[in-house]
Order: sequence, then C-alpha cells, then structure tokens
Amino acid sequence: MRHTIAATLLAGTFAALLPAVAIVAAPAPGAQTSGKHTTTATAATHATTGVVKSIDDSTLVIARSGKKGDMTFAVSPSTHREGSVAVGSQVSVRYNESGKTYTATAITAQAVKQQAAHK
Repeated sequence: MRHTIAATLLAGTFAALLPAVAIVAAPAPGAQTSGKHTTTATAATHATTGVVKSIDDSTLVIARSGKKGDMTFAVSPSTHREGSVAVGSQVSVRYNESGKTYTATAITAQAVKQQAAHK
C-alpha cells in the first residue's frame, strides 16, 4: 500500500510540473532559435532570365523567351548589379515576390558569346 501511495504522489508531482516545464522550454514569441526548422519573415527568392527591354532607376522590364512574356521588376539602390545591364543585354534576375510586385534583389548581365570566325 505504501508503494502505491508513493507512486501516485510521484506521478501527480510529474503531471503537475509538466506544463511548467513546457512553458519554460518554449521559445519566447519573436525569439529566433538555432534549430534547422526556423521560419523567417523574408519572402522566398526567385530567379528568371531574359533580354532587357527597358531599365531606369526604379524599373527593369525584361522579355522572357517563349510564351512566358514580359516581366517588370522594381529596382532600388540596394539592388545588386553585376556587369553592363543595358537595353538588349541578356540578364539573370533574382527577385522577391510580394503580392503582384516583383522586387529585383540582383541583376547579372550575361557575357556576350562571340561567334567563331570561319576561314
């Protein structure tokens, strides 16, 4: 009988402490953890390629091959540019999508391939 009472008291103690341990072990709201399964508030990054139709300080428009059509991107001073990005150049664009707005994060001009001269 003593053993049964002791086991019941011990089980009751653990049951009472379990919610307190769960609260202490849970991360604070907004706190970042170092585990693999963290979520971030940043948007997913996408990529595409095309030929520059127009570009200015705030907008880039590219024509994509096939039936994909044109894409318009918002460009900011923080957009990373690599190579000579000009009308007619082949570019690769990394961008974030927020609703219907595409914001370019990086624009890379592709090197122009020279055709070999035939003799």
